[in-house]
Amino acid sequence: TEVGILAKSYIDQGRLIPDDIMTRLMLNELKGLDRYNWLLDGFPRTVAQAEALDKECQIDTVIDLDVPFETIKCRLTARWIHPASGRVYNLEFSPPKVQGTDDITGEPLVQRDDDKPETVTKRLQAYDAQTKPVLEYYREKGLLKSFSGTETNKIWPHIYAFLQTKLPDVSQKDAATPR
Repeated sequence: TEVGILAKSYIDQGRLIPDDIMTRLMLNELKGLDRYNWLLDGFPRTVAQAEALDKECQIDTVIDLDVPFETIKCRLTARWIHPASGRVYNLEFSPPKVQGTDDITGEPLVQRDDDKPETVTKRLQAYDAQTKPVLEYYREKGLLKSFSGTETNKIWPHIYAFLQTKLPDVSQKDAATPR
């Protein structure tokens, strides 16, 4: 969409998408989901986005994954993709069989602009400056639950147990399936 192309231009520059564009994208996606449980990842990132979301939706829980920026930077900058298929490799924990080439086609892998070290650093700095107030916003509302760590397999069981208290009918299979 036109809004999606505009959003991508900000991402490619290592900048966060402005509130009005991001809010428009997200609220449009959330229309019609009011009878479902849903989980947002990475939104809202600013207090203005949080306030706009609160006007449209009832938020029950906010989960904060407290992961050191250095861990995030290492993971993102180790990510490479096969553009034609969208296959993703990570040099640390899911590397291609032959460095720099796709396992299936043998074609070269590329690093997305938003995964390059300088872009990741800029994005993390912007995230830190803009998102800490969002955490405080939801903490004051009594909705924030934080989980700290550096490894998914160590953090996930705690998150899953917490989500079970909020959504007891969610199965492990359903919880592992992104939508």
